[in-house]
Amino acid sequence: MKKDTSPIIVKRSSAGLGLFAERPFKRGEFIIEYTGEHITHDEADKRGGRYLFILSKKIVIDGRGRENLARYINHSCRPNAEAETDEDAGKIRISAKRAIQPGDEITYDYGKDYWNEYIKTNACRCRTCTP
Repeated sequence: MKKDTSPIIVKRSSAGLGLFAERPFKRGEFIIEYTGEHITHDEADKRGGRYLFILSKKIVIDGRGRENLARYINHSCRPNAEAETDEDAGKIRISAKRAIQPGDEITYDYGKDYWNEYIKTNACRCRTCTP
């Protein structure tokens, strides 16, 4: 039987569940794609939720399904990864912003709008903000 060699794993973090590296990632290296149903902004407004990721002026990705492991990437004020949107391909790719070591939690900055709506009122729980 082949051993599971996934480069990432979901486990407990300071902010709930998080996504962690199982192997090193170099700066600029692809980590994972944010996947889910492609919906309109109107539909996203109707559904609501915390796993909506804007792909373009017309499309939002609803990443609430548990098969979307990228949904477990938490916000950080000093992230080690970044999200890159590719409207033409209809994809959001998460890549390493700097070197990531095995055991490191993978994080990115959720952006000002998400910060103001969800994080600001509940206090940031990233490692930078929580001693």
